[in-house]
Amino acid sequence: MKTTPRIRREYWNQPTMNWWERMYLFEVMRGLGITGGVFLRNMGKWITGRKGALTTYYPEETRFDYAAGNRGKHILTQRPDGRPQCIACNLCATVCPAKVIEIEAGFDPDDKAHPKFPARFEIDYSRCVFCGMCVEACPEDAIRMVKEVPGLPTDDRSRLWLGKEELLRWQPARNAAKPYPPGPSGTGEAP
Repeated sequence: MKTTPRIRREYWNQPTMNWWERMYLFEVMRGLGITGGVFLRNMGKWITGRKGALTTYYPEETRFDYAAGNRGKHILTQRPDGRPQCIACNLCATVCPAKVIEIEAGFDPDDKAHPKFPARFEIDYSRCVFCGMCVEACPEDAIRMVKEVPGLPTDDRSRLWLGKEELLRWQPARNAAKPYPPGPSGTGEAP
């Protein structure tokens, strides 16, 4: 079987390289000069005690220029009686692009305002992308993200599953934007 040679298409705006550009050695040397210059500049700043390259020794240090709205670890807000503000609607789990939130709903017939509550609420931080979509989707302001992320860099994946107890107790927040309806006595419990 005879094959015909493939003819390359010619374009009207095809770049042409001069002999200097065709000698890749000169371009490689130019690139090494730029990289070496940056390295030597940062090394000189480090030796003289000035701040060179922005290296942070995480988790012992955190950067000073983190944005105020930086998204870190999740917390669950609490009702006045200490239970989670969450009503187990599963909107946060539905909108999560990484599918890391697992909620198992429970039913409390004595709570007239919101009889559903999360019997199990877990987040898998080994897959979380910290996008914050779960916070935006929550209709009850039950889930938030705070700036700090303590203890998450680990070599044990089983420690990256955080449950409802830790999400409630780590930085307790009781100032939900949508307060839980107060009970008849004004104690915060549902009628």
